Amino acid sequence: MSAPPSAVPVEEQIAQWRGYLRQRRAINGADVEELEGHLRDQIAMLTTAGLAGDEAFLVAVKRMGSLDSLSREFAREHSERLWKQLVVADDESPDAAVPFLRRETIVVLGLAVAAALAVKAPELFGVHLLDSNGKLLPFYQRNAGFFVTPMLVLYFAWKRGMSAAAAAALAIPFAIAAVFANVYPFAARSSTQNLTSLHLPIALWFIVGGAYAGRRWLTGDGRMNFVRFSGELFIYYVLIALGGAVLTGFTVMMFDAIGVRVDEFVGSWLVPCGAAGAVIIASWLVEAKQSVIENMAPVLTRVFTPLFTIILLVFLGAMAWTGHAIDIKREVLISFDLLLVLVVGLVLYAVSAREPQARPDLFDVLQLLLVTSALAVDVLALAAIGGRISEFGFTPNRVAALGENIILLVNLLGAGWLYLRFVRSRVPFAALERWQTGYLPVYSAWAVVVVIVFPPLFKFI
Repeated sequence: MSAPPSAVPVEEQIAQWRGYLRQRRAINGADVEELEGHLRDQIAMLTTAGLAGDEAFLVAVKRMGSLDSLSREFAREHSERLWKQLVVADDESPDAAVPFLRRETIVVLGLAVAAALAVKAPELFGVHLLDSNGKLLPFYQRNAGFFVTPMLVLYFAWKRGMSAAAAAALAIPFAIAAVFANVYPFAARSSTQNLTSLHLPIALWFIVGGAYAGRRWLTGDGRMNFVRFSGELFIYYVLIALGGAVLTGFTVMMFDAIGVRVDEFVGSWLVPCGAAGAVIIASWLVEAKQSVIENMAPVLTRVFTPLFTIILLVFLGAMAWTGHAIDIKREVLISFDLLLVLVVGLVLYAVSAREPQARPDLFDVLQLLLVTSALAVDVLALAAIGGRISEFGFTPNRVAALGENIILLVNLLGAGWLYLRFVRSRVPFAALERWQTGYLPVYSAWAVVVVIVFPPLFKFI
């Protein structure tokens, strides 16, 4: 007769759980490690909240079981274990607790509605979303991040069982950010206002990361988990947005067919409110997927890494062949910055998707080639920015572009050097992972500098 969970050390219980998963033919080693990582995250958060180790294991398995049929199967096959009662709900009992997933659905839908309504709340005070020309008003540009990110922080604070004091501490940077976004006397359509609108969401997203990872935000593993979450959130959100675009198109078409104009409703209500609520729904879907076997990160990185590498190499070859330098127009430089950000994001996502213990392979060489070609493009972009500054002088946009390209350059240099050493078997892959996760706060720090320092430095123009 097996011992009850309370008499079995937590590590042994985890080992038994891991052994069961490894017996499943559909699950490989990376899948098991990913699932075990999520289980340990839950246990760590619960023990921090005051639960004993065995109690934390029980609750963590229940949470994962509520989302993943594998944990339910595991519980059923070990029916003598006490924690079966936590994983498999007793449908015959009228007093059975509401399943965690059902409660979570209610919470998520409530927060999604709250985010959608928050978008329209300023209109109660006479602040409208669009001007007479249908353009987004400056207030909404500066404060776009505040409509969604606080709801995400509330969701993760609830999901992780965060204490009221910890949740209140996360509210402080939101309050500080709101002050700097709204008290500065920006000139109409000023460059510093546009820079604030672009960089403030970046800074706020790192606060979401703090809520998502909790105390593990200070560790590389915690940040890497948030990187995975962010990448998959982007994918889910794009899919939802595509579906929303189809819904919007059919809505306009149907009402036009009966002579009813719904353009104003679509532009002022359906699109902005739907876009805000969809962020919460997409985040929930990513969280639900964490206990499912499919992992999109390896597939996406192996598809897009070769494509981006080919594009960058062809571009560099075309520059060498034609002898043409990068156009120094602002729009062109912004496009190149976005391209480099995408490349860095792809490299970071590839790092998050790779099994650390695996030996270097051809894909790692391809990643090194991608980083090297991106470095070359970044150097060329920096030269173009330097030429524009020397010719026309310093402006908020040029200084911001210069700083961002320097930050990207340092990141790419470090990643390229470590990739090269890893491919040559000089350092473990963990060194590259530590570099990428350790460098993430630099982007947040630069966003804070742009939001707080740039407006007064350039006299709010």
